[in-house]
Amino acid sequence: MLQGIILAFAAYAAFAFSDACVKALDGTLSPYEVVFFGAVFGLVALPFMKRGDEKWRDIFITQNKPMWLLRTLMAAACVLGSVVAFTHLSMAEAFALIFLLPAFVTILSVVFLKEQVGWRRWSAVGIGFIGVLIVLRPGFRELSIGHLAAFIAGFTAAVGIVIMRVMGNREKRITLYSSGLIGPIVISGLLMATDYAHPTAQQWLYLAGYGLLAALASILLMLAAQRAPASAIASPQYSQMIWAILFGYFIFHDTIDLPMLIGIVLIIASGFFTFIREKKRGVAQPPPVATSEPGPILLPDEAKPEKM
Repeated sequence: MLQGIILAFAAYAAFAFSDACVKALDGTLSPYEVVFFGAVFGLVALPFMKRGDEKWRDIFITQNKPMWLLRTLMAAACVLGSVVAFTHLSMAEAFALIFLLPAFVTILSVVFLKEQVGWRRWSAVGIGFIGVLIVLRPGFRELSIGHLAAFIAGFTAAVGIVIMRVMGNREKRITLYSSGLIGPIVISGLLMATDYAHPTAQQWLYLAGYGLLAALASILLMLAAQRAPASAIASPQYSQMIWAILFGYFIFHDTIDLPMLIGIVLIIASGFFTFIREKKRGVAQPPPVATSEPGPILLPDEAKPEKM
């Protein structure tokens, strides 16, 4: 299991480096173009995701077409949101808001899955939103499109996780992974048509780093899921915040004041406590196929739901 946890930490580090490539582009390309090429480069992971008994046409064959289509749309919105967030916010602030994902999952699970949630998990949700208010300090600082984009990224990623819980283990691995790329490629490809700018050599380097590092992270997370249970490889996701702070301080010269640090700690504590409570109560974790979306999505037969 230790090997799986180490691979998980490596996967989340690769995701953080991938996001840093987006930050390094500094808005010099449209977000649609960044997402499109990032997803295209992400296709290199497909051969590694494909099992021997799967066919290439399984990329488009699903057991639940409405849920599959909704997931592709959510994936596109999520990745676009995260790109805009990392472009306009410090990496630490963007991650903090995106890490509201567990709170959104809790709320959506109650509404759509009729899941029973006790006072402890509701308290965690409340603490997470208090952390957001501390980070944002509405009325005391100027908010930007980056803050809205981070919320959209976290919310749509949560919708994607709930969809995965609905779809369960019936889908093939290559179907799940590709659904996180098809939406960004098709939707961003259409939207960038009127605002396309040919990337420079340096921009190509960052675009390739964004997509290829996310693909590497997906492969590492898949390998981790084969060596450790889902519950063991989910919590290392919060190590991305450490990378975000390091990148922000040493490369992008971001600053984090005390209120923002307190808010970040509250948001992470909220998410981590939610994860612990779900583990204790045997809530089925989403089957982790990682894409460039924030947060893990486990693979069908590497992450069986825990028993009640």
